[in-house]
Amino acid sequence: MLLVSDSQTQPITSHVLHRLYTEVMILADEARAYFERHHENDSIAPELAVSFSCESLKVTTRLMHSIAWLLSEKAIYSGEIDESRLEHHDRELGYAPASDKRLVDTLPSQAQYLVSESEIIYDRLKRLSRQIQSVTSQPKPFQHLMLDRLAQAF
Repeated sequence: MLLVSDSQTQPITSHVLHRLYTEVMILADEARAYFERHHENDSIAPELAVSFSCESLKVTTRLMHSIAWLLSEKAIYSGEIDESRLEHHDRELGYAPASDKRLVDTLPSQAQYLVSESEIIYDRLKRLSRQIQSVTSQPKPFQHLMLDRLAQAF
């Protein structure tokens, strides 16, 4: 059972995973449209163009890692990845570099919003990933070990 937090015993449901996935996909679509529009129009000051490009790549990286992780978790949760493969499956969220706050403050407000929102969702998923890792890496209770032995014997 996957847990929402260490202090709660509510499972992560497929509904929660679906909502998170939808949220990230909407944000990714907004980011794609915004950065594409501003890249083509050259509406950003030339001295900020490189910084703008770097931040757009960081936003994209955070969102793509988030999407990949959520798709993976949905597959695990729905049983598309079985227990034997689960032990070898990397369940960590991919690394994405943080944005430079001072630099982000110089960007247009919509870019600042996208950077901030991508960091918020990425941080939420990092915490969730760590919590899932801690739950799945805990040793099984003695009774489960005995049942596993019985199942293997027959």
